[in-house]
Amino acid sequence: MPRHLLVTGGAGFIGSNFVHYVVGNTDDTVTVLDKMTYAGNAASLEGLPEDRVQLVVGDIADAELVDDLVSKADAVVHYAAESHNDNSLNDPSPFLQTNIIGTYTLIEAARKHGKRFHHISTDEVYGDLELDDPERFTEQTPYNPSSPYSSTKAGSDLLVRAWVRSFGLQATISNCSNNYGPRQHVEKFIPRQITNLIDGIRPRLYGAGENVRDWIHADDHSSAVLTILDKGQIGETYLIGADGEKNNKEVVELILETMGRDRSDYEHVNDRPGHDLRYAIDSTRLRTELGWEPSFQDFEAGIAATVDWYKNNEAWWRPQKAETEAKYAKTGQ
Repeated sequence: MPRHLLVTGGAGFIGSNFVHYVVGNTDDTVTVLDKMTYAGNAASLEGLPEDRVQLVVGDIADAELVDDLVSKADAVVHYAAESHNDNSLNDPSPFLQTNIIGTYTLIEAARKHGKRFHHISTDEVYGDLELDDPERFTEQTPYNPSSPYSSTKAGSDLLVRAWVRSFGLQATISNCSNNYGPRQHVEKFIPRQITNLIDGIRPRLYGAGENVRDWIHADDHSSAVLTILDKGQIGETYLIGADGEKNNKEVVELILETMGRDRSDYEHVNDRPGHDLRYAIDSTRLRTELGWEPSFQDFEAGIAATVDWYKNNEAWWRPQKAETEAKYAKTGQ
């Protein structure tokens, strides 16, 4: 039987991908609640059927609005977050308001109305690993956040866990590795390099570029979240990853090669304060208990498809580009 989902942050990168995935793979209907900050883009929802997807512009910290929308939904999928590390270092306050107060507002409404709740989080709550550490993050890894962004996401995770235990909230949590794919804001690492190259600007690499991220295509993240929503055990956390560890230097060189440029045609800039060394996800539990598998296991092909999307959708990203680069220029990055 079709459900009605409330998807917070559904006009952002990962959230909009999930909305597209739900429409393409289920009969569910969706209400998107998005504040439409710089990271939200109504164009990311274009082409979706109006009888199945509704956009409501509003703040997840608006208790009256949230209560009304949650009361009408069968389940809440909570993507909305301030999520850019550089921005959190420049001004932590929006991260506290959205990631902590916004999550509290949502789980209170879900508790009141007895709704299923799934909370989207990040592997950054675990801190980082040494580059030569054979271990990967698991559901038992202690939290050790290192930035205002990751610490507020850790706080939101703990709120959800507490509401499950204290109030019986029907919730699950997922912590995912770095996403890539279409419709990602140009402030982020991969689309910034691609769009810089389209504009004839050399890519910029923090420090030596040795920092490792565990990349997953946004479609695989979406399929995993839907699997957890359908099959996940209430009160449990699942880690989402696709065994895609690459250091930043490798990613930049691959993008350059994919776009017909010399692999060494980039410049180094000052490293970001507190820049985590390595993230790595062990998604064994998700795979063995819930039967999930990633579909995009060829990172090179995924990057090529992502490059093509940005080449073919300049009207989507062009309005963001100048302001983004101006912000980076102020910090020498």
